[in-house]
Amino acid sequence: MAVIKKKGEGGTPAINTASLPDIVFMLLFFFMVSTTMRETEMMVRVKLPEATEVVKLEKKSLVSYIFIGPPARQYQGLFGTDSRIQLNDSFKTLVDIRDFISAERDALSEADRAFLTTSLKVDEETRMGIVTDVKQELRKASALKISYSARRTE
Repeated sequence: MAVIKKKGEGGTPAINTASLPDIVFMLLFFFMVSTTMRETEMMVRVKLPEATEVVKLEKKSLVSYIFIGPPARQYQGLFGTDSRIQLNDSFKTLVDIRDFISAERDALSEADRAFLTTSLKVDEETRMGIVTDVKQELRKASALKISYSARRTE
């Protein structure tokens, strides 16, 4: 009977790192595809009111947002503390809403223009007068699909 000798006690073998770059690139690609970039910089403070019957919007690409609320701290010295209207990345007035809606419609395809929804994100402390004025301007611009953003209460 032959005795098998081991060739030295070498310890644990080294870890094979040949597939490590493939894994890193797969993770990088995954995060690049699944991450969304912030579309607008919040210039107003918006604390959404609470609601019990909340419906989620289906196609976010067909939604344009109008933010209404007091300016953020860094803008209060320039714009005051009264509620302001933010369209995309700048403060605007009521007159600019029609141009904003027409620009949003022009950015969509002809088939999707009828499905454009305007979502109002309004701070819970904002007076209803400015919201009513915005809604009147949206009617004048024929933007009749209006959604209100709220927090869900459990």
